[in-house]
Amino acid sequence: MFHMMNAARIEIGLGAAALGFAGYATSLDYARHRRQGRPTTRAGKDALAPQVPLTDHADVKRMLLAQKSYSEGAIALGLYAARLLDEQATGAAEDAETAGHLLDLLTPVVKSWASEWCLEANSLAIQVLGGAGYTRDFPVEQYWRDNRLNMIHEGTHGIQALDLLGRKVVQDDGANLLALDTRIQATVTEAARVGLEAQSDELAAAWASAVDTAARAWATGDPADALPNATPYLQGFGHVVLAWIWLDLAVAARGSEHPEAAGKVAAMQYFFAYELPKVRAWFDVVARRVDLCRDLDPTLL
Repeated sequence: MFHMMNAARIEIGLGAAALGFAGYATSLDYARHRRQGRPTTRAGKDALAPQVPLTDHADVKRMLLAQKSYSEGAIALGLYAARLLDEQATGAAEDAETAGHLLDLLTPVVKSWASEWCLEANSLAIQVLGGAGYTRDFPVEQYWRDNRLNMIHEGTHGIQALDLLGRKVVQDDGANLLALDTRIQATVTEAARVGLEAQSDELAAAWASAVDTAARAWATGDPADALPNATPYLQGFGHVVLAWIWLDLAVAARGSEHPEAAGKVAAMQYFFAYELPKVRAWFDVVARRVDLCRDLDPTLL
């Protein structure tokens, strides 16, 4: 049953990513054709100048880059997990064992990260379209409604978080973490080699924090201390994993003449500048074993 469920969780992650990407594609097309506003210069706005496409506005670019980084990153992670499923079934014994360790660790992330952040991508797609996005004239509102289920079925966020911090990071004496560490360190090394030193250093530091935070959460050995903040740990861990995926994609795109290569690098830069810094806040409450939610009197809710 659990073999079936774990495969289904990867499928849910890919489904959530597909909905996120559909919303991104719709809002990108709308933003390229919808003209609104004029540039503001030191001299102010020229009321006689033609209006510009939405894609000329910095905040619209931010929302589109966010959608791109969430949805394309989630697709890449889901496809990587799908490849691991194949390796677990058909690879040599050592490769199949390593694939199993990676799948144990990444399955909660594939399911939960994609369903949370591609839902946010759908929300941003609605925002890019403005009031039109809230109507049924465009499909983005339905994408959001359809994607909202993916945070719930086949194990909610809370269940996936307990699985990640409560079992997967500590099982087999940390073998799962070691398997992922090997791959992350390879990306860190290669990124530095191709001129992405800043992101290489940032990923190395974020990954070290993810490992250290898990150790600090379990410092007392008591699940009652470690697990009340499992969901913030899943959120932070997921962002670190996606930073790794994006840096790996950027390494492949570096110097490529493929028409999408430069966009991949831009999405990676967005993720490292705007998203990766969030992990500090998530990991902080986990590492300090903040007991507020565990000990709060329910009558105060």
